[in-house]
Amino acid sequence: MAERMAKLDRALQLVHLLSDSAEGLTLDEMASELSVNRRTAERLRDVIARHFDLEDVVDERHKRFRIRDSLRRVFTKPTAAEVAALQAEADARRLQGALRAQALDSLLAKVKGALDDREKRRLDPDLEALVRLQRMMVPAGPVLGATPETLAAVQGAILVGCCLEFDYRAEEASEPRWRRVIPYGLVHGPVTYLVGQMPTSDKPPVYYRLDRMQDVRASNLPGCAPDDWDLDAWINRSFGVWHEDAHDVVLRILPDAVDRARRWRFHPAQTVEERGGELIVRFRAGGLREIAEHLFTWGGDVVIEGPAALDEVMRERLALAMNATRANEGGKMAKESISI
Repeated sequence: MAERMAKLDRALQLVHLLSDSAEGLTLDEMASELSVNRRTAERLRDVIARHFDLEDVVDERHKRFRIRDSLRRVFTKPTAAEVAALQAEADARRLQGALRAQALDSLLAKVKGALDDREKRRLDPDLEALVRLQRMMVPAGPVLGATPETLAAVQGAILVGCCLEFDYRAEEASEPRWRRVIPYGLVHGPVTYLVGQMPTSDKPPVYYRLDRMQDVRASNLPGCAPDDWDLDAWINRSFGVWHEDAHDVVLRILPDAVDRARRWRFHPAQTVEERGGELIVRFRAGGLREIAEHLFTWGGDVVIEGPAALDEVMRERLALAMNATRANEGGKMAKESISI
């Protein structure tokens, strides 16, 4: 252990020596500074070259080495993989029309702009290959009309600690209605939601879709989320975005899907129990319709053990799903006519 620590100590010493030297060090000078032989100095230099931007210069037939940037700069320089990941995320959000796309594009431009010419030349070949051959999957989803100005207004109200006022058109409503809420947070996804609570109501916070908000402005009334407000805990109370009374959900995974289910997360607070070649998954959450619709993706390999309300919702979704088949093209099949 002592020998391993000594090797690490020598490597760190050499990193600092190569960073602090303006003209650089020869291999013999490295060996002398560390009290090691030239071969050991060569091995240490090779290790450091894999992790730092090691520059070599020839001075009077001697090759000198130095770490070109300060150590802080070395540790904060992005890699080609990191820039490519940011590029792929920005491109995907732009295709989705997500509100965060503009912020990600701006961040990407700043990251690239902070690179000097030498760093750009070093990154460009790898970055070009990774960007060309990497994509984020953009699934089917809503095309939304929310604007960056709406997002900025919501974020501004959060920062200054005031209520937010806007006109809101709920689903199936013919006209928008005025709202004033305390902003409890933003939740991003295929749709961006404001979590807001009426300042004069004891009812819990609810979601407001940003694409349905109009004339968004900060209110003169102060209002901010309580210090003990936990946005993550609030989100996890529901399976998806619909907040309703929580239910104790029990799902039985049939043997053919057990391997898949072991690598699947139905809910952050789930528990999993093995039982006779099957898995029993338990969690507590609202959003029964979203749970039922998700279970379609399991192709019958998941059995609803409880609650009865989820079983009923699943039967309703199955009845509605029959209307998507050509066999029922002549008219909608009544729910009561379906045997499940």
